[in-house]
Amino acid sequence: MTRLDKAKQILAALGFDAARSNNRSARTLLALSRLTETSSWAEATNTRLGVRAILDWIREELNSPIAENTRETYRRQTLHQFRDAGFVILNEDDPSRATNSSLNNYKLTDAALTVLRAFGTPKFDDLVTRYLGNAPGLLAIYRAERDLTRIPVTLPGGVDVTLGAGGQNVLIKQMIDDFCAYFIPGGAVLYIGDADNKLMHFDEAKLAQLGVVVNTHGMLPDLVVYQSEKNWLFLMEAASSHGPVDAKRYGELRTLFAGSTAGLVYVSCFPDRAVMRKFLADLAWETEAWCASDPTHMIHLNGDKFLGPHAAEPL
Repeated sequence: MTRLDKAKQILAALGFDAARSNNRSARTLLALSRLTETSSWAEATNTRLGVRAILDWIREELNSPIAENTRETYRRQTLHQFRDAGFVILNEDDPSRATNSSLNNYKLTDAALTVLRAFGTPKFDDLVTRYLGNAPGLLAIYRAERDLTRIPVTLPGGVDVTLGAGGQNVLIKQMIDDFCAYFIPGGAVLYIGDADNKLMHFDEAKLAQLGVVVNTHGMLPDLVVYQSEKNWLFLMEAASSHGPVDAKRYGELRTLFAGSTAGLVYVSCFPDRAVMRKFLADLAWETEAWCASDPTHMIHLNGDKFLGPHAAEPL
């Protein structure tokens, strides 16, 4: 039996399903534990590694060619599930790190490492049993530690939610707290695009009432807010590092919300004017621009009116 087969056997013993005990996941386990074909299981370590480092190790130490475009598959189809099971810790060095940070890293938990080092010894089965018995409690601890770093947000109407820490979610909180308070009083938040959980707040039924049926949530803007008093639907993008409403995005959103019975207002949101200047030349006409650093002001990229929807030409 090869080292890869044994790694798959360990993952299966720890309760992982077929997709998390296949070759991809077994290679990931060997990379995280730094175990080559000639290493003893007792030599396993739990060094923090990013996805790129994991793939590089697999290529070099396991002599397994992996295309760079499989990076997301390893992250989404193996590492996320390892994290959710409490088998690995994400960003032990900085739990508040943004989801899309290049510094994100994964590390086997100490409990997982203990089991791994015992493979092939008489202690292995007993340690697996103990690990599985303790796993729910350990997972609750890891989740609680992760939740401490989340950003609390109170939506208009008093509903409390939390967003993943870091990244553009800091700006999204400011959009909800400040933009909505100044420019959409009484507005109803219908969607929040949290990178940690795309559907953490999604009022699909209300959007459907407004004539918007969304088949792919990935195309939605970062924040969607409805103002019933004016029958306006605000489509807002958080542009802290990328993603303002440029001509391309304007066309995508216009198509996605083509059935809306509410007037559409497109808003690019920035943390400050310095960031906005980087994108100013790309912003689409007939849209709005807002900076969290100057929350009571807005820039209107149009000539015939101030804030409000524009009549759309036929698609």
